[in-house]
Amino acid sequence: MSISLKKGGRINLSKEAPSLDNMTVGLGWDANISDTGSDADLDVSIFLVNAQGKTSNDKDFIFYNNLTSTDGSVVHTGDNLTGEGDGDDEKIKVSLSKVSDTVQEIIFVVTIHEAETRKQNFGQVSNSFIRIVDDSNGNEVLKYELDEDYSSETAIEFGKLYRRDNSWRFQAVGTGFNSGLQSFVDKYIG
Repeated sequence: MSISLKKGGRINLSKEAPSLDNMTVGLGWDANISDTGSDADLDVSIFLVNAQGKTSNDKDFIFYNNLTSTDGSVVHTGDNLTGEGDGDDEKIKVSLSKVSDTVQEIIFVVTIHEAETRKQNFGQVSNSFIRIVDDSNGNEVLKYELDEDYSSETAIEFGKLYRRDNSWRFQAVGTGFNSGLQSFVDKYIG
């Protein structure tokens, strides 16, 4: 049975799904009809950060131009340019047993490509979610649906996997920002 999280909610994956190792982190959204003249192109980016909150190298910043982490534990399956269709719009494969011991957090961020130029924001996006599916059995472990109003934000830190007391946990972050991907690059790239 899937656990539904609210903003700020946390679960201990080691307790709730003790055999979880290989997972798909799916993110989805629907673009509302707008008069901007362009489709909303949302992009998922992932940062594998150490105890200092920084990536150990540039290859631990995973996005549409760098699909695999240095240790091979995180693989982005590709960029969806429109978000059309049901279900997950972008998927990230994570193998917890392959994550380098130096990585303390795996952070999932969604930004709107060229948001300023296209005059787009997350107020024009609905039905946004992040979920974790156990690849061994296809069961959804958890889901966090963003229901806050992000009427001016162009970037959202959706959630993060993190280590605590020798176990993996997940936090539904849901924090919006009025800046694009560059602000996350500046914050997390070591």
